Amino acid sequence: MAKKSAIEKNKRRENLVKKFAGKRAELKAIVMDATLPLEERFTAQLKLAELPRNSSKTRIRNRCEISGRPRGFYRKLKMSRIALRELGSQGKVPGLVKSSW
Repeated sequence: MAKKSAIEKNKRRENLVKKFAGKRAELKAIVMDATLPLEERFTAQLKLAELPRNSSKTRIRNRCEISGRPRGFYRKLKMSRIALRELGSQGKVPGLVKSSW
């Protein structure tokens, strides 16, 4: 089980990303538009830099929904390999059979 503080920090980041997604997209569109004057693009870049760092999508860490584990994460299932194996052993994942010999 991951530290609760790490899980909560990641949740705060997810909320910030949702909150600032529109504003970030607008500013990035201005910055990337080559037809606009250089001064306008530069001011948009400065405004983008003033936004909170944790509002960037790349700051979010994929974590297991069950245990909060950050590594060995399956995106499709949103859980770690260890949690998947446990649920597979208990027969709670349809179509998954744990091998044993």
